[in-house]
Amino acid sequence: MRWLGFMVLFALLASWLPVLLMRWLEPPVTAFMLQHRAETGSSNYHYQWKDWTELGSAAALAVMAAEDQKFPDHHGFDITAIQGAVADRLDGQALRGASTISQQVAKNLFLWPGRSLVRKAMEAWFTTLIELSWPKRRILEVYLNIAEFGPGVYGVPAASRTYFAKQASQLTDAEAALLAAVLPNPKALRVEHPTAYIRERQRWIMRHSERLRRYGWLQRLS
Repeated sequence: MRWLGFMVLFALLASWLPVLLMRWLEPPVTAFMLQHRAETGSSNYHYQWKDWTELGSAAALAVMAAEDQKFPDHHGFDITAIQGAVADRLDGQALRGASTISQQVAKNLFLWPGRSLVRKAMEAWFTTLIELSWPKRRILEVYLNIAEFGPGVYGVPAASRTYFAKQASQLTDAEAALLAAVLPNPKALRVEHPTAYIRERQRWIMRHSERLRRYGWLQRLS
């Protein structure tokens, strides 16, 4: 039992080390990028890291508006959203996502897609480590750099070059909202071929981005 305890402690500490290092280091690759390489047999994907000051405010606000409007206040998990998703599932409705930006960083950076209990438990563990180890601004900075915006397109810097031929800091509110509009399913929802649904979602994101701007959401990130 003592050796088992040491092994568990070692595993926990070993998983914390890469999280702690990523507080300061740029991720050279993510688990989702490696999966793309395995599925396609090609390492030809678009990814380029940009620091917080080079990302601009439009994309940061659009992503929070689209994915996690409580981001500055929660500690990694939106309990209200999780309870709502569970209640809907118990009522026979389709299972809907309730992931925060912190959870998505944990999944994209360290894990793999899926809904198994093991994968969700690992996601919760890495999310907790990230929230304990990184300031909120760092979490959002990493997410903006690694989120998938289309097949083989990772991060706002790569997406802004691919779809708009400009730097991330030059994105307009409308362009940033269009990128954020495909985040629920970037393989099916395409920035370059926006449907009526994507356009409606884009307008919704723009309205809420402006509200978050007025409320000073970016200034609340430590």
